[in-house]
Amino acid sequence: MKILLGTHYLAKTGGTESYTYALAMELKRLGHEVEYFAIVRGRTSSLLEEKGVPFMSADHYDLILANHNTVVEKLWSYGYIVQTCHGNIAQLEQPSPYADAYVSVSEEVRNYLLKKGFCSKVVISNGIDCNRFYPKTPVSQTLKTVLSLCQSDIANDFIRRCCEQVGIKFLQSNKFIDNVWSIEELINQSDLVIGLGRSAYDAMACGRCVLVYDYREYMGEFLGDGMLTPESIGKSMTCNCSGRANRIKYDEQAFITEIRKYSPELGVWGREYALEHLNIEVSARKYLDIYKGKVNNQEYSAYKARMKKLLEDNYKKAETAIGDKEKLREQLFSIQHQMNTMLEFFSAKSQKHLRAIRILVWFCAVLILLLIALVFYMFL
Repeated sequence: MKILLGTHYLAKTGGTESYTYALAMELKRLGHEVEYFAIVRGRTSSLLEEKGVPFMSADHYDLILANHNTVVEKLWSYGYIVQTCHGNIAQLEQPSPYADAYVSVSEEVRNYLLKKGFCSKVVISNGIDCNRFYPKTPVSQTLKTVLSLCQSDIANDFIRRCCEQVGIKFLQSNKFIDNVWSIEELINQSDLVIGLGRSAYDAMACGRCVLVYDYREYMGEFLGDGMLTPESIGKSMTCNCSGRANRIKYDEQAFITEIRKYSPELGVWGREYALEHLNIEVSARKYLDIYKGKVNNQEYSAYKARMKKLLEDNYKKAETAIGDKEKLREQLFSIQHQMNTMLEFFSAKSQKHLRAIRILVWFCAVLILLLIALVFYMFL
């Protein structure tokens, strides 16, 4: 099957970029012909091309998996398109009416789409390549190293202070500053990872304990779900481990108490959970099932073909109208130039005639004065 993966940004390392890369590799492994599309290309798109996933080259695809509404609006006419909404806050994540189906990464997003009138057929969590993210080194029996993948200096400074108080080594990596691609190497140097969303999933796949916590400026507050455990994971996952499920506020002492819940067994459990629920192999199958479940493929394909032809015809009409407009504009400019030339001509003529009339008037005036003077002289 010919599949196109589309996302707005593939310039640096990030959650959506890593997800797109993992999904492309898995679909390619399954034997599909995979290409990608991105509005902003860069490091991640180069990595895809190095792995044999080329930039969009066809005019039709069996399945298009798009991450952002800007991409949907550019690609909808090229095939059956599924938009994955990774959140409910960012403008890029808002659902596009041009998509044929919608996927949510959490129940929170799914409910949001329903309120906006869009039916999300399925919830598919952000997939992780569990063959890339795996426990390369064992965790310590007692907590020794904490890695923060938080995206704010406020959160990192707070976590650092807490670690210093209890003598725990502190590491950090902010994707906006460090932008590390092989983040799994850094994760495997730690026992406990702190972050939100995909940071939590990557860490679980690597067999690390996870504390869901960060400060996000777009929310204007600290967000925390606490330590992920078999009892807490369900609620946290409903909001994509974003910290919005519990919104726990920690002071330093409360945070230290939370990290002391560390247990190597939680890391083992996290790995098992990731293999069953977060594995990119599971995600890819669910996306393919959406395509297989399409109703009346022939009717759909004919509809898409008609819509594409209509779009192309409208473009041609627009181009023709623009061309006619340009010709009309040139004609108007020509007429205006001719009018200006005529006005200048008549203006020049008028000036000449005015001068002639003035001379004639002066001549007549002088002649009259001479006649008056002659008559006056004769009577004297």
